[in-house]
Amino acid sequence: MALINLPDFSGELLSEFAARKTERVDTPVIQPAEPFLDIAGEDLRRRIFMTESETGASLCLRPEFTIPVCLRHIESATGTPKRYSYLGEVFRQRREGGNEFYQAGIEDLGDINIAAADARAIGDAIGVLARVVPGKQLSVTLGDQAVFEAVVQALGLPLGWQKRLIHAFGNMSQLEALLANLVSPQSVTGLSDEIAHLIAADDEAALVAHIDATMQATGYSTNASRSPLEIARRLKEKLILSETRLDDAAFRVLEEFLSLNVPLINASAALAGFADAAGLKLGNALARFDGRVAALANAGVDLALIDYRAAFGRPLDYYTGLVFEIGVQGTSAVLGGGGRFDRLMTFLGAKERIPAVGFSLWLDRIEAERAA
Repeated sequence: MALINLPDFSGELLSEFAARKTERVDTPVIQPAEPFLDIAGEDLRRRIFMTESETGASLCLRPEFTIPVCLRHIESATGTPKRYSYLGEVFRQRREGGNEFYQAGIEDLGDINIAAADARAIGDAIGVLARVVPGKQLSVTLGDQAVFEAVVQALGLPLGWQKRLIHAFGNMSQLEALLANLVSPQSVTGLSDEIAHLIAADDEAALVAHIDATMQATGYSTNASRSPLEIARRLKEKLILSETRLDDAAFRVLEEFLSLNVPLINASAALAGFADAAGLKLGNALARFDGRVAALANAGVDLALIDYRAAFGRPLDYYTGLVFEIGVQGTSAVLGGGGRFDRLMTFLGAKERIPAVGFSLWLDRIEAERAA
């Protein structure tokens, strides 16, 4: 593994992190693979470099820092609030650029003032980038998964469809494919007559017994990752979802929401107007959104730099609310991004819920922008 040189502006980054009262941490390059496979999402799972320990445990080269930093916090039993910073190499396949590159960032754990912490994350990311790419006009794209979840829930779709749509948030092609299936449902094929009959009869016990007997007969049960009961319930859910149709009015509401793309200064009014016109009650999600806009203004962040795009998300499954990316105006370069991940700490084993927000910077992209 050939080590690449630290960029010459790394010292400036570290001084910026220190000025923001963060504790710098490092984490091992070799990480347990399970958290990334279970939590980080399909996009990252496809691109990590896997290996095994002598005992057969799945390991990987560190593909990002958020999960390792959070695991380190839990293992060290440190109280919150806590602000960590990091700067080190990560390893993952990329469509553009090398597969081994430096990443830096801040993870802000345990601040219960959600709006203020969100504003601080965005403000810190803008402030750090303004120092290392001086003279460049930055632009921020902001999305909010919690607002999207509130819209989907208010439309009254079955829980299974809500989960599918929320899981696809940020991946527009996947989201459009799911919406197409909702508008024109496809019938489930490949079910045997007996299974179809048992599902139609809503006889769960008989369905479980039939699946169990089939698994025993084929020898599949010894390798099964799911129990007969889990398989039966997934089959029932799949059938229910295949019979769900999104009516034209609801489809138009979702389309209208996903098309929202406005300067952040106008976003609260645009969302309130959308909700009123569609007859949707988005209550808490909109109140939190408005609180974040106010906190950004109070923190002195220039709102003119920020656009709100309703369909914008980031390809990591652990985000729960705010998501954002920062680039340079007039270019396609994305230099950093982050968001809120309030459920991640408990997924990783924390005994209590710990609110969390953070951002990462891609140093090779920053280096290219400085050279330009």
